[in-house]
Amino acid sequence: MQANEFDSILYQEYSDVAINREIQRQQGKEPGTEEDGLRDEGSDGNPSPSNLSPSSSFRSSRGSAFALWQDIPDVRTSGQLDNFSNEERKLQEAKFELVTSEASYIRSLTIAVDHFMLSQELAECLGAQDKQWLFSKLPEVKDVSERFLQDLEHRLEEDILRFDVCDIVLDHCPALRRVYLPYVTNQAYQEQTYQRLLHENPRFPGILARLEEDPVCQRLPLTSFLILPFQRITRLKMLVENILKRTTPGSRDEDTATKAFNELKKIIKECNSSVQSMKRMEELIHLNKKIHFEGKIFPLISQSRWLVKHGELLEVDTLTMSISGSKLKLPTKPVYLHLFNDCLLLSRRKDTWKFMVFVHAKIGELKVKDLSQKLQGISGFIFHLQLCEGQQLKHQILLKSHTE
Repeated sequence: MQANEFDSILYQEYSDVAINREIQRQQGKEPGTEEDGLRDEGSDGNPSPSNLSPSSSFRSSRGSAFALWQDIPDVRTSGQLDNFSNEERKLQEAKFELVTSEASYIRSLTIAVDHFMLSQELAECLGAQDKQWLFSKLPEVKDVSERFLQDLEHRLEEDILRFDVCDIVLDHCPALRRVYLPYVTNQAYQEQTYQRLLHENPRFPGILARLEEDPVCQRLPLTSFLILPFQRITRLKMLVENILKRTTPGSRDEDTATKAFNELKKIIKECNSSVQSMKRMEELIHLNKKIHFEGKIFPLISQSRWLVKHGELLEVDTLTMSISGSKLKLPTKPVYLHLFNDCLLLSRRKDTWKFMVFVHAKIGELKVKDLSQKLQGISGFIFHLQLCEGQQLKHQILLKSHTE
């Protein structure tokens, strides 16, 4: 691969090589060995000069998106490399990987924003709301990441030999949280919008195909650009964790790396919780259109409610059950259950996906008794369900299921 190809290496490909590096690391091979997959060499065996980003003298003269820290000319010619122990070299390589991968990430984000989002042709076939759902806060993610990279690169310029990055990561965590949380939370809308546009907007697939065929995309689809922030925040935590493992125990650097790692962990946890809450709310909104109540209206949509399980069981009609010879005949009719974290709804299907709720109760006001042992000889599992309101019995029903 030629040097100019490395100049524009995209994060999607960088991540693949980084995963290979991680596998090698776990197998006991380290950066700096001949097997290392991230060494970027030109035809003469020397590292290819490749820009982290085009605007800095450090970046244009020294950095390489795929070179190792020890391959940077200023590091090689410093005469100091022999003063580093093997562990110290590995630590600097781990820090340098965080910087180069961030540069590669921004290259991909720039294509996502400049080539796709700002495309005049694409804008003309998308409504404002669809464009917002499809690209979300991608420009804000890019702006925050560029400021983050700028600070990282300034640190390298100050001291290419003994630089640290975890304090910068820690300083930028509030800004990262501010943009990543809404972007990741929007994921459900993003996926739905993309699929809907493909199937319902006649112009969208053709325009998208032309944009994806542009050489700047390196044969990568739009979806691979849209998921980058999800991948990056997780990868960032792993990179900091790798630095932390190599930092001197009890040192100030270890303390900073630990704080940065914990903050990133917290952001990822918040993102996951937010995505889960959003999906649960979407599910409730979807169900609310399909579930109808007899009599008193029940407010189904609530921030603290989510669907746990749903499915059809059989209601045993105790009034018409009979004995034929030695066998007990149990007439049944279907009943649909929606079990939420705080309540249970019992309904009949009106059609394929519409339900009429005839009774509901809070979880704490349900009483269940397994009758399978008492009614032996009957296939399936029988249980008696009582739905109460306070101390008063509201409804009782005998239910049968095919599996336990």
